[in-house]
Amino acid sequence: MVSPTDPSTGSRHLARRLHGVGTTIFAEMSALAARTGAVNLGQGFPDTDGPESVIEAAVEALREGRNQYAPGIGVPELRQAIAEHQQRFYGLDYDPDAEVLVTTGATEAISVSMLALVDPGDEVVVLEPYYDSYVAAIAMAGGRRRPVTLRAPDFRLDIDELRAAVTDRTRLLLVNSPHNPTGAVLTDAELSAVAELAVERDLLVVTDEVYEHLTYDGVMHRPLATYDGMRDRTLTISSGGKTFSFTGWKVGWICAAPDLVRAVNTAKQFTTFTSGAPLQPAIATALRLGDDYYAQLRSSLQAKRDRLCAGLRQAGLQVFVPQGTYFVSTDIRSVGAVDGVEFCLALPEQCGVVAVPTQVFYDDVEAGRPLVRWAFCKRDAVLDEAVARLCSGLG
Repeated sequence: MVSPTDPSTGSRHLARRLHGVGTTIFAEMSALAARTGAVNLGQGFPDTDGPESVIEAAVEALREGRNQYAPGIGVPELRQAIAEHQQRFYGLDYDPDAEVLVTTGATEAISVSMLALVDPGDEVVVLEPYYDSYVAAIAMAGGRRRPVTLRAPDFRLDIDELRAAVTDRTRLLLVNSPHNPTGAVLTDAELSAVAELAVERDLLVVTDEVYEHLTYDGVMHRPLATYDGMRDRTLTISSGGKTFSFTGWKVGWICAAPDLVRAVNTAKQFTTFTSGAPLQPAIATALRLGDDYYAQLRSSLQAKRDRLCAGLRQAGLQVFVPQGTYFVSTDIRSVGAVDGVEFCLALPEQCGVVAVPTQVFYDDVEAGRPLVRWAFCKRDAVLDEAVARLCSGLG
């Protein structure tokens, strides 16, 4: 029997488990920016490259002929650098040969974790609003997501709601902190509660920590794997894209106990197997940059955050100042709008700016309907131009 057309894709051939997934909002909004010539504060990528020394390390690897398949688990020097990074910043010890797996970005790390660990019908508890690939990854594994909503204005985790979301069918928790798109960084009390619940219910936890070094105002990120009972039940995911401004390189990784790494690599070997051979040693170079690099990154992005937040307020928007990531959320009701999707679709023509409607990251659509996300990882001149257009168009 031929399946009916899925309205989110226009394809009658799409498997039922992927109905409703559709095209990622980031591709849609970036295409809209390109088509209209709008300033793109939608998709989260910097408009300048990362350190020149890291680029040169990639060029050197290319010229040395490191252009064939890398080992499926990643090149040795990158796995060693990842292990050193976890020890240097968090005091976590990982065996680079058994407990580190290099992936094609954090997105693949999340997807293959779901494919390896989730059976059809298993439930995955996820914080919403969520990065949209979570929905697709859980669906491709045949799992069922159970969202726990972080609500404006503070976007704090309600522990009672988290406990209520866990059932006998729950397989794992998918936790993102620093959290995209809200910018919330889970507190010690919140993380402790997550850890306690995971141990109590014997749950695996997958943590998306790609914004680990992008925190502000003295707020620091602490990996869930550092909490009692969590080291061997947590798959810690990160990548070089956000920390080093090479999002197109797609070099990510998983740190976990050996049996979890083996399980995930069982799925990964039949997806990409391996990728980015000459880029992997370059990211190893990046991870070993001095403390001054990480401090300057945080300082620079905090200044950009403050610059955009002030400009969005000037344009009349209610601003929720983020503790981390490079996104800021706003409530558009302060400028007389009510629906984020309609607002963002009209914004390029009205103001010449592109942003992302947050409601597409919610199951609880009403909680996200008036929220819009803006990226501040752009040059100051670009941020200022966007603000000028918004003040003119929304005024």
